[in-house]
Formats: sequence, structure tokens, C-alpha cells
Amino acid sequence: MKLTFLGAVHEVTGSCTLLEACGKHILIDCGMEQGEDIYENCELPVAPGEIDAICLTHAHIDHSGRIPAIVAAGYKGPIYATEATHRLCEIMLRDSAHIQEFEAEWRNRKAKRSGDNPYIPLYTVADAEKSLQQFVGYPYEKEFELFEGITVRFADAGHLLGSSSIYFKIVENAQTKTVLFSGDLGNVDRPLIRDPKPSENADYVVIESTYGDRLHKKREDYILQLTDILNDTFDRGGNVVIPSFAVGRTQELLYLIRIIKDKNLVKNHPDFPVYIDSPLSVEATEIYSNNMTDYYDEETLELLNKGIDPIHFKGLKLSITSEESRFINFDNTPKVILSASGMCEAGRIRHHLKHNLWRKDSTILFVGYQAQATIGRKLVDGATSVKLFGEEIAVNAKIATIDGISGHADKNMLLGWLANMTIPPKKVFVNHGNDTVCDSFAECINAELKFDAVAPYSGDEYDLISGECIAKGKIVKITHKHDAHSRANTVYERLIAAGKRLMSVIMQNKESSNKELARFTDQINSLCDKFERK
Repeated sequence: MKLTFLGAVHEVTGSCTLLEACGKHILIDCGMEQGEDIYENCELPVAPGEIDAICLTHAHIDHSGRIPAIVAAGYKGPIYATEATHRLCEIMLRDSAHIQEFEAEWRNRKAKRSGDNPYIPLYTVADAEKSLQQFVGYPYEKEFELFEGITVRFADAGHLLGSSSIYFKIVENAQTKTVLFSGDLGNVDRPLIRDPKPSENADYVVIESTYGDRLHKKREDYILQLTDILNDTFDRGGNVVIPSFAVGRTQELLYLIRIIKDKNLVKNHPDFPVYIDSPLSVEATEIYSNNMTDYYDEETLELLNKGIDPIHFKGLKLSITSEESRFINFDNTPKVILSASGMCEAGRIRHHLKHNLWRKDSTILFVGYQAQATIGRKLVDGATSVKLFGEEIAVNAKIATIDGISGHADKNMLLGWLANMTIPPKKVFVNHGNDTVCDSFAECINAELKFDAVAPYSGDEYDLISGECIAKGKIVKITHKHDAHSRANTVYERLIAAGKRLMSVIMQNKESSNKELARFTDQINSLCDKFERK
């Protein structure tokens, strides 16, 4: 009986853990690495054909994205998940496969011209289609026998439609052990879906730590914030462009906009149109609307019982084709445009930024985390121009954010979820967090809850009888961005960026009153006096 940690250890993406018990090999998640990659992950210690089952916490690609690849490599077993996760994977894995094939086609055109070896995609659409035939759906809280001696149960993790924490009960050689995988735990009081279900006692817990070093800001009234932005922008004759993640965040925003329309809060523009301009977003929205009552919170169920669609309303327009997408920017009516990707790095959102960033009457509204070095982060940090399609675009639009709409539990929520256990677990394993965050959150669990917590690396193996580490993986860094020198450089780069942002803010306040300018000047001088090197 043992656990081997493979992916999303001392990293945020690429979730994958191997559970061995009762002579079976079970993968919990099989995710794709996305964004910054710090450590080299060890190889799967058994052949894909020797894996007996995959249990999937939720549909996000960093948890599910390598499933078609492992199927293509010989895995023929079942993939267990909630039915909602299966439904979302049907669109997300196909979309991921299309991206793989498109990238391969593009790279191979270049390779052909340069004489390089052909590029083989990680997997194809056919691989994705094959993997989807292997899904087996189960509802929350229904315990089922995975194999003789191993039972499994999904519990609501509150992160995404159908997202789950997974409980394993293992009976082997007269020993009984329970293992709980948190999956990604959600924030509380979000539209549509329920809060994470409190944890139950387990011998071993594997917990994520995405926000293990920070707390969400005080939550403001989402409806009020969004209404103010819509009124201000539409009165100026502009558009509200919202870079939004296709699955989850887009549907939450539609829920909020429906309330705003029902209450007629945008009085001068009550019939404003709302465009969803992303084929993936459109498909996901249809899944959210189609018989997903087992996954909704009480407020949403109450609306459905009254015959009210929680995320569809008059004025909602679905854009699927490229021609429909282009038309949006030739319509002069003030509107909301919801488009992917959420960090502005790819997809149709880049076209909408090109058409709206230079306009003083428009607003670009960010409603999610923006990773370092992305276009979204540059805009949030005050960039005065960004390059899109090889063209430098001036940033004249208002850049706004709504804080608090996060899909992840923060540090205190994670601790609270663990603290619900009345019997301390034998060991807590911390994964799915940035390099230093995994360590700091493990230390926090040790200090505050007095639970024995560790942050394993890829390749580390733990015996589930003794709780001891029986093999250490080889730690291989593939980037040095997190060594002490580079960390200092990164912080200094942030300081430089903050200085540029300050200058941008100064320029924006040119027309402010003398009193406001004097106060602002005094604040800047006070800060300079504090840090100036004499």
C-alpha cells in the first residue's frame, strides 16, 4: 500500500498521483503541465497498460489534460469521475486535442521548410474521442467498489461544476486505511455551485495549496461593482470587454448579469447585448444549463423551480463562427463581450482587445488571476501599450478589476477544511502549489493544526502502513527562476514595473484638482524619503 507523487508537486499544474493497493495501480488525475515549469517530473513507474483505473477530481486541463495521451500509449481501463466532469471533459479534451493538432500542423510547416524532424502532437482528436468512451460517471456521495478491497466516494469540492474530493477506503492484509485527495477546493458563496463539503476523517490527506500563502481580499458586492462599471462604460458609449475563462467563470458572470438585467440596474441601457465569443464557452454554457441540478446550490435550484434559467436572458448572443466574431466589433451598440482566454494569451479575446484597448470609452474588466508575464497581467499592472498581432496598441481604455471572484479556497479556507477532521490524520501531503508555497503551507499545517504535514517532490514514495517515505525522487530543476539571485531580480523587476505604473497613474491625473495633486505629491515624496539612499 503506497503513494507515489508524480505531478503538481512543488508546482501548480500537471496533477498526477499513483496509488498502489490490493495489487492494483490507480492514477488520481492525469493532468497537463501549463505555464511555468520548474521541476522535471519523474516517469510513470509502470507502463500505461498496467494502470488499472484512473480517478479524476475535475475537468480542468491541468488535472485531465494528459488522459488522451495515456490512452494513446496503451491505457484501456475505466476513467471514474462525476457525470458533470465527464460532460465537461467531452468539450475540454476535444478542444485540447484540436490545439495539439493545430500546433503540430504549424510546427511541421516550419520544419518542412527548415529540414527539421517532424513534430508529433501529444495526442490527436481521435485519441481524445477514444478516451471519452472510457469514462464512467458517478454521483456525489455514492460509495462504489473500485476493486476488491478498495471503495471510492466523490464529495463536492466546490471548485467547478462536478469537481470532487475523492475518498479511498482500502482493506488489505487485515489493514484498513483511508486516503483523501482534496482535488482543487473552491471558494465560498460563489454563483451556481455549492461550497466545498467539509472534510471527514482520513488516515492520509493529499491537499492542494494554490492559495496556501494568501488570503482573498474583503469581498465587495459583485452586483454593485459590475453594475457601476456597466453604467459608466455604456454612458460613455463604450464596450465592456471581459477576458474570461471559458468553463466556470463565464457562467458565473452570466448569472450576475442576469440579476442586473432582471433588476433593471443599468437604467439608461436596459437592453444592452451580451456576447459570448468563444466556441468552448458556448458549449460549456449549454452543459451548465442542461440537467445539472445535482450540482447546483439551493439558490440556483430555487430559480429553476420557478422556471427561471439562471444563466440565459434576453440580449444574450452566442458567437461561434469567425464571421460572427468579427461582426461584434463592427456593431457600434455599447455591449458586454465575454471572450477567452482569461489571461489574454490566446483566442478571440486578443482581437477584441485590439479593437477596444485604444478607445477611451471602453473598459477592459479582469475577473480572475493574471499570471506573471501574460498580457492580462501587463494590463492590470498599468502597461501603456501592448503588442497584439505584431502591432503596438495604445492602452486608452479603462482597466478595471473585480476582486474576490476566485475559484480557489484561500489559506484560511484550506486550513478550515482540514481542521474539520476530529482525528488528526497520520500524514498530510501538500501539493498543487508554487515551489515555496508547498513548503510554507506544510509548515503552517504543522504549526497551526499540529498535523504532520510534508511537501513531497516528484518521485517520492510513501508507505501507507507506516506513513514513512520509502524512496526519494531525484530533484531536477529545469529552470533557475526561483534561486535566491533570480528571486531578487524578479522582485526588482516588479519594483521597476510598479514605478512605470506610478508614472502612468500620474499622467492619468493631469486634470485632477490642485488639492488632489498636492496630496498625491506629498504621498509620493513621503515614500521617496523613506527609501531614498543618501
